[in-house]
This record gives sequence, structure tokens and C-alpha cells, in this order.
Amino acid sequence: MAAMILTMLFVGVAMVASLADYHLLFSIHRPLGIAILILVIIRYVNRKLNPPPEFMATMPPEERIVAHASEMLMYAMMFAMPLIGWGMLSAARYPIVLYGPIHLPPILPHSPMLYAVLRKTHTIVAYLFFATFIAHFGAVLFHTLILRDGLIDRMVPWKVRGPEIGN
Repeated sequence: MAAMILTMLFVGVAMVASLADYHLLFSIHRPLGIAILILVIIRYVNRKLNPPPEFMATMPPEERIVAHASEMLMYAMMFAMPLIGWGMLSAARYPIVLYGPIHLPPILPHSPMLYAVLRKTHTIVAYLFFATFIAHFGAVLFHTLILRDGLIDRMVPWKVRGPEIGN
């Protein structure tokens, strides 16, 4: 998911920066956004059915609150961003082509004003998401490389070698 989201953020930035490659990037951006939406729904349901392990006992309560809040904020944005984009395209009456003849139906009525609001919202949420992602990633790196407290084990499906005990 992290690789898909970073790709999506960079493709989105490249789309607004490059008119020459806009259509190619847009044709990548749309289906990737829908794939992220589908995967985040699956991931969220899985998280509810199989909660992650508790935070390390060594984490202060304030840090646990911030970590949990950033996780929930990222889930909210992973869910909202594709829906805002879908709504934005619907309001502009753009066809939402996934691949070839496969199109998504519009989810909002045609409205240039709604399109403008959603476009600005999509941009603001993307920047907020990128900042949240970087902060979260930085915290995970800090815990993994500096504190070596095994926090990464909450996030990955494989076991990461923990700190050496007794040395």
C-alpha cells in the first residue's frame, strides 16, 4: 500500500506539473486510485477482524495516542482521496475509465462549482496525506533504527529481528 500511495502522490504532482504527459499520467492515476480504494477497504476490514498487536510497553501514552491518531487519519485519507477524485471527475462529467471499456458510474451530479471545490479539496488532502505519511514513516524509522523496540513488527506480515537481549 505504501508503494502504491507514494506512486499515486508523485503521479498526481507530475500530472499538474506536466501538460505533455497529463493524459498518460491520468490514465495511471484513475485505476490506481480505485485499486487503492478497494485495497484500503479490504485492509480496514482485515484490521477490524485481526487487530494489530498492542504498542510497545515502552511507548509513552502520548506517543501511543499520536501513533493511533496518525494511523486513523491515514486510513481516513486513503478512503477519502479516491472518493474525492471520483466525485471530482463525476462533477466535471469526465468519463472515469478504468481500463478499455470498463467505466465507473458518476457518483455526483454535474456541477462546475462542485468540481472546483472537490479539486481544491483533493489537492489539500493530498498534501496533508503526504505530510502525515512522511511523519508516520519518520516515526517508524526512528523506532526501528534508533530505539530498536520492534514497533515495525506491528506493521509487517513477517518477523523483523528484534534487539539483542542480554548484550
